[in-house]
Amino acid sequence: MALNSDKDDIIRRIQEREVEQTLLLSLNRLLAPVTNLLEFDDFINSLKTHIPADNFIICISDEAEKEYSVFYHNDKARCEALRTERFATKDDFFSTALNSADPITVTSADVNSKSGNTPGFLSDLFKSGIREVISYPLYCHNNIPAVVFIGLKKQGTLNRNDLRLLNSLSHQMAITLDNIHLRQKLYLHTSNQLKITEEVISDESGKSALEAIVGTSEVMQLLRDKVLTVAKSDTGVLLLGESGTGKEMAARAIHENSERCKREMVKVNCAAIPKNLIESELFGHEKGSFTGAVQLKTGKFERANNSTLFLDEIGELPLELQVKLLRVLQEQEIERIGGSTTIRVNVRIIAATNRDLQKEVALGNFRADLFYRLNIFPIHIPALREHLEDIDELSRIFINKYSIKSPKVLAAKALAVMKLYSWPGNIRELQHTMERAVLLTTGPTIKEVSLTTISPETNKATAEFSIKPLADFEREYIVWILSKCNGRISGPNGAATLLGLPPTTLQSKMVKLGIKKKHFAGN
Repeated sequence: MALNSDKDDIIRRIQEREVEQTLLLSLNRLLAPVTNLLEFDDFINSLKTHIPADNFIICISDEAEKEYSVFYHNDKARCEALRTERFATKDDFFSTALNSADPITVTSADVNSKSGNTPGFLSDLFKSGIREVISYPLYCHNNIPAVVFIGLKKQGTLNRNDLRLLNSLSHQMAITLDNIHLRQKLYLHTSNQLKITEEVISDESGKSALEAIVGTSEVMQLLRDKVLTVAKSDTGVLLLGESGTGKEMAARAIHENSERCKREMVKVNCAAIPKNLIESELFGHEKGSFTGAVQLKTGKFERANNSTLFLDEIGELPLELQVKLLRVLQEQEIERIGGSTTIRVNVRIIAATNRDLQKEVALGNFRADLFYRLNIFPIHIPALREHLEDIDELSRIFINKYSIKSPKVLAAKALAVMKLYSWPGNIRELQHTMERAVLLTTGPTIKEVSLTTISPETNKATAEFSIKPLADFEREYIVWILSKCNGRISGPNGAATLLGLPPTTLQSKMVKLGIKKKHFAGN
């Protein structure tokens, strides 16, 4: 009997570790793509469903490591109020945490005994009912130290498993915070202006999502019209388009112009959550409903009650979850895992996918009844190659965003080359291309951009791409144009006319690039 008991105990511990590792993997996946404090706040809200933390604060020191400030506070109002305050790194709280191999516990008695040396954010926590604060260090890539302060209303609520989870997350959290910190230094007018920023395709802070849907082309005007048409209703929307086209921006625009705009839109990325955790993420779970369910968790549907739920990458949802989602959409009610109570919800659904759902239905990967339930008002988000005329405006917006301290402009030649490219990564790729170009350009004019292509004739996002120098791209394009013009250089249908160049200039380029008749004749 003792042997069986020991065996059961070993199996139980193994199962608990597997659950813990699955949870850690899920949280790391949520944390890794975070690029701003708004997204980090969403991650902390997810983390707080797994550990009993009432407050979460991160402080970061300056480069000289003489002072530190509050970099993140889950109470946004307090974060803004503390934005300009600075504290000495050699106080009894920040420095103690940095120099300790184990988490440090701070109580109200500790604070009272050092009242003259207590930073304001800690005093505020204990005045608000916090009984205990756990602190531990983070070391970012650029070696600027940070300290995490976790406030607890009940002493001793963080157990050994909670602390182990936090310790396992600390490396990725340090990388993410370092990325956010560097982005803020790059994008904001002053490096000490620590405010929450949201990455939108806009050159002005505070623009609405609708204003951020940029473009004067016919397809973009039609997109804005559709967004405004459907926004005022409660109709479900299915956003269709390739990755990087701006489906989330369209979803936000619909929500912001709806009657539900006073409440926050809730987002779920169905592709980023492990299959065994999606149901809990969507519908929540009761305490003790499964191993690892240490407390009650409300799901995304409950959080989105009387608001909008954005189901991104809906095509990745497992078939077994599709059945449950369909029932919720039809009945407008949910049950938490392990619960017996039916909870009514009033949620508007906006779904998005880069897959062809009709094809997925035919293949048996997506339920036909769910597809028809979601496909009430489909909106196609055009690929960038469908509105190349908007590249000029979009590029200018991104350049202005990334060159605040040293304004830059894009050379006409570079813009012309960009308009010949197929942009498989769409607006997201254009944004990253402009960010890279700004960082690599020392003067006021961006003369070249680094594009990824193998052929100017390639116009499909599914093609294979490789990075090439701009000169190689230009050479390939001229060869391609010459082959289409049957080698004719001048005249109304000649290559020079199509390229917008004088014939003599084109001939000079051909000599410079080593283009000869054998390269295009007979193609």
